[in-house]
Amino acid sequence: MFEKVLVTEDLGSINHGIANILHERTGVKEVQQAQYCDDAYLKFRRALRDDKPFDLLITDLSFKESHRQRELVSGLQLIDAIRLIQPDIKVIIYSMEDRPAKVKSFFKEQSINGYVCKGRYGLNELVQSIGEVYHNNTFISPLLANAMNKNNVFELKDYDLLLLKHLSDGLTQEEIRMYFKRNHISPNSISSIEKRLNKLKYNFKAKNAIHLVAMTKDLGLL
Repeated sequence: MFEKVLVTEDLGSINHGIANILHERTGVKEVQQAQYCDDAYLKFRRALRDDKPFDLLITDLSFKESHRQRELVSGLQLIDAIRLIQPDIKVIIYSMEDRPAKVKSFFKEQSINGYVCKGRYGLNELVQSIGEVYHNNTFISPLLANAMNKNNVFELKDYDLLLLKHLSDGLTQEEIRMYFKRNHISPNSISSIEKRLNKLKYNFKAKNAIHLVAMTKDLGLL
């Protein structure tokens, strides 16, 4: 089991709750806490300097504004910074974020090992995730994993994302056609754009273009 874990969470009550449950229900020997990302980063650097590195980082994504001047203001920034000095660190995100596309991006871009949604079963799932990640498996909260497995909209092409972005900015199909043509993006005919939009609306089960944009924003694609 992991021997040394750092929990980064700005709410002290949650921070202590996670630390307590790790002590009680896992074999983790040492759990340290930090309420600021900068403090967490310094703890990692100090641990490496002392040749007593952490094995696992558990972090939230969002941290409230405070009176302190901060260099690292989010969990993602913290993960990226720590990966530079300890590339092999295992990471579990523990957060309220439940948009499948966003969560999938964390596995792809930050190479996280586990994702647990805060909620009724959050602490139990966090305990489970630690065991899975320790054995080199990935873990995603079951309800979120089911949503991700059922949803096939994550593999949108760059063309689709650009098309949706321009729609969300209020451009008409003619304006999008002109933009695509100026920037040598193909296909760029009105008929091709209409066909692609109709396919996207079908895949998302959207009633119209406005509904399509709203759904993709809700999924964190835009």
